Amino acid sequence: MEADLDDIAPAGPLTEWLDAHVPQLGSGPLERKIISGGTSNIVLSVDRGEGPMVLRRPPAVPPPGAERGVLREARVLTALNQTDVPHPEAYGSCEDPDVIGMRFYIMEMIQGWAPNIRDEVIHYEEPFDRMPYQYGIAHAIVGGLIQLANVDYKAIGLEGYGKPDNFLERQVDRWSSQLKSYPERYKGYEARTLEGYDVVEKWLRDNVRATKHPGILHGDVGTPNMMFKFGPPARLAAMIDWELSTVGDPMIDMGWFCGGMHDERFPELSQKTGLHNPDFMPTKQEMGRYYCAGTGRDIAEFDYYLVLAGFKSGCILEYKVAQAEAGQLPKDVGRWFSEMVESNFKKNAEFVRRIS
Repeated sequence: MEADLDDIAPAGPLTEWLDAHVPQLGSGPLERKIISGGTSNIVLSVDRGEGPMVLRRPPAVPPPGAERGVLREARVLTALNQTDVPHPEAYGSCEDPDVIGMRFYIMEMIQGWAPNIRDEVIHYEEPFDRMPYQYGIAHAIVGGLIQLANVDYKAIGLEGYGKPDNFLERQVDRWSSQLKSYPERYKGYEARTLEGYDVVEKWLRDNVRATKHPGILHGDVGTPNMMFKFGPPARLAAMIDWELSTVGDPMIDMGWFCGGMHDERFPELSQKTGLHNPDFMPTKQEMGRYYCAGTGRDIAEFDYYLVLAGFKSGCILEYKVAQAEAGQLPKDVGRWFSEMVESNFKKNAEFVRRIS
């Protein structure tokens, strides 16, 4: 393991860099431990006597854009240090790949717990694995999203971090183009006709909103990307994994997060996700009202973001079907995602018909 650590974060060069850039970590011998080492990023704990911090870097063979993503994540976390948004405080980032072989950054080690996905189901720590405690999880997350949406991104130095102009107007083209790219990217997969897709795409184009309230998006809001303080009631300790963050319309985060919840008007149209039990969660409208009350947004706009999130989800998840057809995933996994995508577009189309 020590040899692996020296490959991932060589102690000598890293110690010199920490001396110069992160004195808060202390000045003792450097201790390193692997927290996780996936295909997306490698996460280490680093400690020099003043308490552990976290080092985040791409793997040895990084996926496209991984190093750029690490620096973007460092930038947004550093900017958020000026705010009360629950996030890991950033202490320093390194743009020189020669120090440890990859660009990286150092952030706070959050004290708390995080839900995790096992067997396609989200699992919560006790007592949040049951009612009434689990019900508060969504409220805690949306409270954090309210704080995020209310940040003046220009005031904290994030102008140019994204392209907020015409952000909503570009969304349908972006996700439909991704869906259309799968036959070329995954040999053996043929584009299929998805019932309801055309209805949803047309409705979104006909009802596109102007991007009136640009702000910071987390980009991947879900319970596994959140950390909570120990013990009830549910309290958000930090939003983590900011790799997909940008500046655009923050209410997109709400549409994405609320996708698996029951709709008060049409509970039978709840999207099939399989990840959690919507009976243990608030309704979409309850969360929408809470968010709009805290941000000054118009609840009448909320349905648009729900439909857009469903469209985005269906377009993205079809890649799992494509991977299975290309032999990169087991066939039964492909069938599971195929049913999910089909259900998504059918129910989203019916939702559009009912609200039109």
